[in-house]
Amino acid sequence: MAEETLPGAPPSTDLPHGDDLVDAILAVTSEIELAAVLDRFVQVAARLTGALSGALTVIDDSGVSTAFVTTGPPGTVADVLRSAPLALGALGAVPATGALRLTDVRDHPAFRGIPADHPTTVPFLGTSVRVGPRVFGQLCLSEKAGGFTPADEHVVVSLAAAAGAAVTNARLYADARQRVHWLQAGQDLTTLLLEGLDDDDALERIVSTARDADHADAAALALPGVGGALLIEVAVGRKRRKLVGTAMPPGSRAWSVVEDRKGRITSSLSRAHSVAAPAMRAFGPALFTPVLVPGGAVGVLILLRKVGAPLFEPYDLTTAESFATQAALAYQLAAGRHAQDVAALHDERERIARDLHDLAIQQLFATGLQLETVRRRAARGVDATELTAIVDEALDNVDDSVRQIRRIVHDLRDPDAATGLVERLRREAFLARTGLGFAPALVVSLDGVVVTEGGLDEDRLDGRVGRDLASDVVAVVREGLANAARHAQATSVTVRVRVLGAGPQGSVRVEVEDDGVGLAPGPGRTSGTHNLTERARQHGGTADIGAAPDGHGTLLTWQAPLG
Repeated sequence: MAEETLPGAPPSTDLPHGDDLVDAILAVTSEIELAAVLDRFVQVAARLTGALSGALTVIDDSGVSTAFVTTGPPGTVADVLRSAPLALGALGAVPATGALRLTDVRDHPAFRGIPADHPTTVPFLGTSVRVGPRVFGQLCLSEKAGGFTPADEHVVVSLAAAAGAAVTNARLYADARQRVHWLQAGQDLTTLLLEGLDDDDALERIVSTARDADHADAAALALPGVGGALLIEVAVGRKRRKLVGTAMPPGSRAWSVVEDRKGRITSSLSRAHSVAAPAMRAFGPALFTPVLVPGGAVGVLILLRKVGAPLFEPYDLTTAESFATQAALAYQLAAGRHAQDVAALHDERERIARDLHDLAIQQLFATGLQLETVRRRAARGVDATELTAIVDEALDNVDDSVRQIRRIVHDLRDPDAATGLVERLRREAFLARTGLGFAPALVVSLDGVVVTEGGLDEDRLDGRVGRDLASDVVAVVREGLANAARHAQATSVTVRVRVLGAGPQGSVRVEVEDDGVGLAPGPGRTSGTHNLTERARQHGGTADIGAAPDGHGTLLTWQAPLG
């Protein structure tokens, strides 16, 4: 047996792979997907050294194999390593730096399990792929006719160094792509929460979005229960029925995350010494992140992968923590808006009760007194003419009461009928903040004077702009803000609504201007343009979308007569 363990690439004047090695290094480092990097590395290493088979095993911090890439025909040493790399002891024999070259791998005590019918001599060459100070994986090449040479050692050590850099780049690329995926998932979730999901649907959507974003097999959300216990209230994916209702006892991973307000990654729950929930034994890698709100952690988001699946990386934890915090804040905001809506509904009911009491009920009560007077006077034989006058007045009061009740019912059916145009436009601007990422500017003017909410000009504005036209103005502003949020990539948006004159000679003009990327060449935004044009046509007006006056961004213009 011949064995050499080298601290680095050995000096050699016989390097038949010169140009091929450079090309191979470029080929390995040109890949940006991690799986492609590993596959290309194994294939190139086997080809340049003349090895019949090659295998790369990726290992975690505890030395456990988490992924395996091979090349070569069946029945080679690579298949043996694939079946039980740790049991063979092969990984421990390959040095962290340099290379291990053997004339016959079967003579090495660490390599066991080579098939009995295998050729009498099995040359072997192994090296480690390092990412920073950590050994990321180990390459094993075998079965080269005539055995491996010092030049082959130089090749694999150089390739391993290039592969380490390529793995780093691939991880950075995957990290960036994953962050974008998480950010998009967080934005979509925030939009759904603000649209008014109920509590149960909102929590389940948070959990399912997290599972999809991080490619987990299951996800769960543990929240405080009765008596302060931490219970899994929502779960999606594998074993969801067994996970729901599981208690996280004090001292468990979930509790430590709540107490420390810091997430953690577990390489495998199935191999862990202690697991709080027996149902979690069915999973391998796990990620625990606190659900943080101002004041502390209120729960734990748990992501789980099946046994043998890739480990969660540190960037998975960073993005999951950010997502959980964003989801918690969005959930709180949605809950606050719901409470605000409930309060507004309560106030509206109070207003309706006051209107009914002060107007309709009081008037009907007065009418009842009038009719009682008629009854008493009729009993005393009062002249019919006088009684008829009282009855006529009572009937007028009844008609007036009916009109008031109809008005109240109409307001209930159409809430915006009792809301001014300025208030409706401010509401649209407020709702648009979520999609835009900032608050748009809103300017409403009447005959050149800016209208303030609650001022005298607001009533005059509503008097000139009819209800149907006001609804179309609001719809146009909503469409313009939505287009800016979807297409413009803007940093500012300004909405201008100008009302000039009165009657058929007067007009209302809407402008929505952004400083974004402008209109894309070719057809675009056709559905929105059609809607705007149709609304303008119904009022005998015009609509247009074009470049902003300064050449930067987009300007939507919509105009209609007041008549």
